[in-house]
Amino acid sequence: MIYVCLFIMGTIFASFYTVVGMRLPNGKSIISPRSHCESCNRILKWYELIPIISFFITSGRCRACNAKISLIYPLIELLGGILFVLSYLIFGFTYNTLIMLIISSLLIIIFVSDFKYFVILDSPLLISSILIFIIRYLDLGLKNTLIYVLCGFSMFVTMYLIKLLGDRLFKRESLGGGDIKLSFVMGLVLGFRLGIFSLIIASFLALPYAFYLIYSKKADNEMPFGPFLISALLIVFMFISYFQDFINLFVI
Repeated sequence: MIYVCLFIMGTIFASFYTVVGMRLPNGKSIISPRSHCESCNRILKWYELIPIISFFITSGRCRACNAKISLIYPLIELLGGILFVLSYLIFGFTYNTLIMLIISSLLIIIFVSDFKYFVILDSPLLISSILIFIIRYLDLGLKNTLIYVLCGFSMFVTMYLIKLLGDRLFKRESLGGGDIKLSFVMGLVLGFRLGIFSLIIASFLALPYAFYLIYSKKADNEMPFGPFLISALLIVFMFISYFQDFINLFVI
């Protein structure tokens, strides 16, 4: 029953996060106007807003103008449900569960906003950082929490230096401001050593997409790095004990 409830909650939140990622980069309100068809602007009925199920009820098309609805929407909702279930499955009733829920929420927003608009929004990063700080404080106390904050700033500075080096080498902007700010969250969650390790993982995750851009002759286009950063953060956090043991093998 817990898994069912978490899955339903995950799909609902993911649907909302999609709206956040789609509207905020354009300066639109996430409250008004109500959910509507992007083609004919018809306000959607309640039964057209049920996560995942509505897509199949409407056969993936608007009931008024018959415009095709992207399969991305139910897939994102499904992803949200799966991540919420995994949070409890991996960590149980712990503070880490709450942190993974925050990371999962941030992942969905960044996937939508960065892949579509090449933007990582400041407000989700700020809210996530504050919530993670509070959870760390409740779990570890002020002293250890401040150490994680320091790790976050260290990651921020490291990422900024990487950007300066990349800008000089490639004679163009190599990293966006959102990527640098996201690195603070990575340090706040993982600490500095695992944060750096997650940067390496993010680079490997981004390689197939980079090769795709080159193969499709889109290499001159801007490439979003945020989705790969947040994915690496989630992967390392999900298996943090294993990665920590791996890192310790190389540290005297």
